[in-house]
Amino acid sequence: MSNQKDKESTIRRQVAYISFLGTTQLHLRNPFIVACWSAAFPGMGHLLLSKYLRGFLLFTWEVFINYKAHINLLILYSFIGDFEKAKQVVDVRWMALYIPTYIFAIWDSYRSAVDLNNVYKLAAREDAQIEPFKIGALEINYIDKRKPWVALMWSLLAPGSGQVYIHRLVAATFVIVWTGIIAYYSRVLPAFNYTLLGSFNQAKSVLDMQWFLNIPSVYLFSAYDAYINTVENNKLFDWEQTKFLKKDYQNSNFIVPFKKNIRGDSMYIVSTFEHSIYLELAITEVQMKGIKKENIMAISMDKKGEELSLFDSIHSSDGLSLFDLPAILAVLFGIFGSVYGFVLKWGPLFWGLIAIFIGATMGFIIKLFVMKKYSGRQNDKKGAEVVLIIECNEFTVETVKDTLWLNKALGVAKLNIGGNLF
Repeated sequence: MSNQKDKESTIRRQVAYISFLGTTQLHLRNPFIVACWSAAFPGMGHLLLSKYLRGFLLFTWEVFINYKAHINLLILYSFIGDFEKAKQVVDVRWMALYIPTYIFAIWDSYRSAVDLNNVYKLAAREDAQIEPFKIGALEINYIDKRKPWVALMWSLLAPGSGQVYIHRLVAATFVIVWTGIIAYYSRVLPAFNYTLLGSFNQAKSVLDMQWFLNIPSVYLFSAYDAYINTVENNKLFDWEQTKFLKKDYQNSNFIVPFKKNIRGDSMYIVSTFEHSIYLELAITEVQMKGIKKENIMAISMDKKGEELSLFDSIHSSDGLSLFDLPAILAVLFGIFGSVYGFVLKWGPLFWGLIAIFIGATMGFIIKLFVMKKYSGRQNDKKGAEVVLIIECNEFTVETVKDTLWLNKALGVAKLNIGGNLF
């Protein structure tokens, strides 16, 4: 017990921290992508880095100063060519405060991303154990495998719900509250109603463009943040489960199944799994049916090319980098679409959505074109991640096989005494 406490006291860096409010983790990030999100809306780059207090401060400051200086109206009238109106609406007293903070947010998020990448490398090399399950009177949190596209779609339907899906309650609360505030003051829902009814002029008249131009950034950031954090949470689950299997199910006394050393009454079941909770359910269920722990060997397979390249950002095995450029272009196009939609027939909402779709599509096309150059780097097909070998006898072999299949094994085979699989 004292040795365990001594070991914990020497831990300097951990790759993740599990709490009731969510999972905070270190992982490699592209500093340019983080800086782009800060340029889209100060504070968002810091929120991506899980630097919540700094992100909340910069985000709130951006909303306040932007509103006081009328920056969004300045953008609107400047891009539609009404420069006299742009001069009239801007408040230069507040604008002088806006520019330095805006530049600082971009610079600091880039710098922080570089620093945290280095910290992550040290934490990964230290390879300290984390606590994967947290339970309390008010909440339960645990790391698990979830689908990134489910998080994305929920965020697109209701910003913040994707963060709730992956238990990022701090980020979820922030996104939900600010989405509600911006939607209320922009009057986007009444405008959306008029737009669907075809009353485009009425939709334009009811919409407050000063608040509305914040929506593309907040809406798409919610989707992007939910998606990438689901991907990273899944990687964290794989890493933690690998450590667990190495510690508990790689007994040095396990008899490797070769013909010359197989015991007379022994049979072996070889199966493959993806990293998931079902793997542990299968192992524990097999133990409950009489197989001893020392007769189970679980081997996690190393994956080629897992580490993210920080400059070309080619990481197609999980789709993460494939989504970076489309999300950023969607924000940029969405803002311009909303601006020019103010003077076009269909209004800011329709043109904003059309522009978001065009921006995202262009981003995907560009990414897919670039990734063709790297198509030989990695094999993107999913395959077995864990090999499970179980020593049993002829009376338990069918029970073990059925248990493995019921718990979503990818493949199961029986190794006979002669060393053949069938």
